[in-house]
Amino acid sequence: MRALLPSWSEWGPAVRSPGADLLAGLIVALVALPLALGFGISSGLGAAAGLATAVIAGAAAAVFGGSRFQVSGPTGAMTVVLVPIFHQHGAEGVLAVGLMAGLLLVVLAVAGVGRAVRYMPAPVIEGFTAGIAVVIALQQFPSALGVAQIEGEKVWQIAADAVRQYIAAPHHTAVATALVVAAIVLLGGRFFPKLPFALIAVAAATVVARVFDLDLAEIGALPSGLPAPTVGFVHPDQLGALIAPALAVAALAALESLLSATAADSMAVGTRHNPDRELLGQGVANIAAPLFGGVPATGAIARTAVNVRSGARTRLAALTHALILAAIIYLAAPLVSDIPLAALAGVLLATTVRMVETASLAAIARASTGDAVIMVVTFVVTVALDLVSAVAVGVGIAVVLALRSVAKEARLHQIPLDDTNHLAEEHGLLHDHIVAYRLDGPLFFAAAHRFLLELAEVSDVHVVILRMSHLTALDTTGALVLKDAIGKLEHRHIIVLISGLRDDHRRKLAAIGALPAGGTAHLFEHTPDAITCARQLAPALVRSAP
Repeated sequence: MRALLPSWSEWGPAVRSPGADLLAGLIVALVALPLALGFGISSGLGAAAGLATAVIAGAAAAVFGGSRFQVSGPTGAMTVVLVPIFHQHGAEGVLAVGLMAGLLLVVLAVAGVGRAVRYMPAPVIEGFTAGIAVVIALQQFPSALGVAQIEGEKVWQIAADAVRQYIAAPHHTAVATALVVAAIVLLGGRFFPKLPFALIAVAAATVVARVFDLDLAEIGALPSGLPAPTVGFVHPDQLGALIAPALAVAALAALESLLSATAADSMAVGTRHNPDRELLGQGVANIAAPLFGGVPATGAIARTAVNVRSGARTRLAALTHALILAAIIYLAAPLVSDIPLAALAGVLLATTVRMVETASLAAIARASTGDAVIMVVTFVVTVALDLVSAVAVGVGIAVVLALRSVAKEARLHQIPLDDTNHLAEEHGLLHDHIVAYRLDGPLFFAAAHRFLLELAEVSDVHVVILRMSHLTALDTTGALVLKDAIGKLEHRHIIVLISGLRDDHRRKLAAIGALPAGGTAHLFEHTPDAITCARQLAPALVRSAP
């Protein structure tokens, strides 16, 4: 537990030389402001909830998290999961789910689950990242098209309804605003990556909308301070229905945060995050944010990257970002409330374009057909259903394909002796009705039955030697299938000898009664000894054969 808790030594460099971190925190806050507003609105709880999340969760994760560069807050991936929860359970349900997910993350941190993210297949990560980008873009259609009343449960249904209403009654001001803002963010970020073009574009759109009195939907009035703490959430009898959504939110928060922290490690020199402590930090953040009306939060890859590239050195940068956003809430809420929704939609559309790494997608597609299938299926399920289902399906397909690939490594070879005259020796064995087989690779449930079919086809022999020194793995299913194969051979009066059996494999076979009928007398350390024994037994078997 001590390794999961913050220590004063982490803040020493920040106290001695805070300049670089304060500047990086300011830059990240300017980038995070429009994103926090947009993701808060997209989640259904409003702009104030997005800002509250950025402040409370950002500060908590900065102090308790496992990465000194991680910036946490509302994200597009989390918004995708929260929208159906909001529609089904309302704002109170979202707050309760966030609190429950925070508690789950703390449990996962204490259990040491953080290191498991390293086993996530790359095609799954790229597939759901591209899917999230598409979902976020689809979520912006109503605001970008200036449509207020929309219908549909899935995000693609909502986008389709917004397009239908726009075609029926087109008004181009909102579309133009969204596209211009998106273009400014993308082009400005390309040529001047250190400038906060998202904030510049949103501010310019707000000024233009006010000066020309444009008919654009606004985000609504913000409170001059954080929302009042919310404690009640939902009635206790509703908690059972929120367990599954809470698990989904916790899984996403863990996955996205750990991936973001890993990306930060790759961008910085000489740093490595603590994955279990990162889960603890995100757990504390998600426990605290709902108490102030905030939505569930995760580590934000884009904001974390800006933090690193802006020269951050310690946790002070992420904490400064949260404090600056808090000051904006208290001091500039009336100005923020004038921002047009279409402008925020443009920022988020630009964000989706930057989320997709086309080079990574193309590389995975070229790598293998299986990887391409995993990536495409994960992408489609993300857009059509939800992120957690997509990850589950993608990982499931990856596991099946991996098992299939590993199972192909299990082979049964008829082998000669390992000497210069092996062909003559092999023919001599066959003349004596003796066959030696070598088992290569793993013998487990995915390959075991194919092995049984191959071994069961052995005919016109009296002794079968199984050389198992090259057997890399043997699970219970493989042991049972081997028992069945040996039993079938011995039922046909074929003696089975085994050589090169590892001690752990021997114990497993003995435990389920899968050793040959001759017991230890038919087990040999070296194959030549087994062959000598087979030649001694074969003549008697030939004479007794019908």
